[in-house]
Amino acid sequence: MYFRDLGPQLGWTMVFLAEYIGPLLIYLLFYVRVPYIYNHKYTFTSSTHPVVSLACACHSFHYIKRLFETIFVHRFSHGTMPLRAIVKNCVYYWGFAAWLAYYINHPLYTPPSYGEIQVNYALIIFVLCEAGNFSIHWSLNSLKCEGSKCRRFPHPSKNPFTWLFFFVSCPNYTYEVGAWVGLSIMTQCVPVALFTFVGFIQMTIWAKGKHQIYVREFKNYPNLRMPILPFIL
Repeated sequence: MYFRDLGPQLGWTMVFLAEYIGPLLIYLLFYVRVPYIYNHKYTFTSSTHPVVSLACACHSFHYIKRLFETIFVHRFSHGTMPLRAIVKNCVYYWGFAAWLAYYINHPLYTPPSYGEIQVNYALIIFVLCEAGNFSIHWSLNSLKCEGSKCRRFPHPSKNPFTWLFFFVSCPNYTYEVGAWVGLSIMTQCVPVALFTFVGFIQMTIWAKGKHQIYVREFKNYPNLRMPILPFIL
């Protein structure tokens, strides 16, 4: 038997708090245009485009919701993550937040091509997906578990947002991607779209892994369900 020292560790709650607080605060620094980010004449000024403030509100809401879920909704095991892995994750979240915030809040930012219509439809997508994501997390939290393993897989409930369970194993990831697609359409910003695409790839990997576990552990698992995208993937 061999043991490997992975170095300092942190619990999952602290991991997620560290990952999510950073993007929330970093984005706000760009929004208020603190000194040394843009030209000095734009210091502590605000954009004349309403979509910039709306994007800030949506981005902030997304991470505040994540922090709330981390503290009050999610149930974590007693597992930990190595400190160096946490640093890597924080670089990913914090770095992308700074990159997309830089362009959305830039004084030369150009609003979406189709104006308010594009922004409003994108906002609807964002709000619905955020509500769906929270509903799925709440539903997963309500599963009755024995010890560290759940003896049943999640099912749809009376909440319409959970009906996506009819078609996918991880609708929380589906809604998460949908929310970022909405923000990408709203801002029409390449860094946001790239963050959405990279996140989709990672969540697809996680969803496939979870789907395989369900199929392996439950003989009666629905054949119609796909990992993340109904009927496709």
